[in-house]
Amino acid sequence: MQAALDLLHQLVDSVSPLSPEVWDDFSKIWRPFSAKRKEILTTAGEKEKYLYFVIEGVQRVYYFDDQNREATIVFTYAPSFGGVLDALMLQHPSKYYYETLTVSTFLRASYAELYELIQQHKEVEVLVRQGAMISLSGVLERLAELQCFSAEDRFRRLLQRSPHILQLVPHKYLANYLGMDATNFSKLINKVRL
Repeated sequence: MQAALDLLHQLVDSVSPLSPEVWDDFSKIWRPFSAKRKEILTTAGEKEKYLYFVIEGVQRVYYFDDQNREATIVFTYAPSFGGVLDALMLQHPSKYYYETLTVSTFLRASYAELYELIQQHKEVEVLVRQGAMISLSGVLERLAELQCFSAEDRFRRLLQRSPHILQLVPHKYLANYLGMDATNFSKLINKVRL
């Protein structure tokens, strides 16, 4: 547990450092949690109950519509926060699913405990807001790529941002994330020099 908390502390320091006293309170709300491969942690229509901190494994947030189409929105892997963040912070039913792609271990904090700390400590509020802005920035960049870039350019940008992702995430999910079919994705892997 201490090694996981040390990883969490490093991530928190990189986003918005907490004073030792506030870190002590913040570190106490996290509990170990593990999940099997292909386990749904958050279901569309339900409120997100937890903020996750990924220790190991790969997960995805995805949308599934009434025509059996799905869209992978984001991947999470160590060391990062995970879950359906808008549903968590707004406490409304999720529009998305949060699923493990591999066996995964986490620390997780309940919304109630996180909210209480946000109310008690301005530093935690700033941390959460800064983390949300970093996430929003990434989503906006990805939206621009999906709307303006060719499939090959989207693939190249993904590899520039996260060169290790080809080894972490099954290719069918990467293809979906990039808005292309698996066959075209395979062609790009063979065509683009990595």
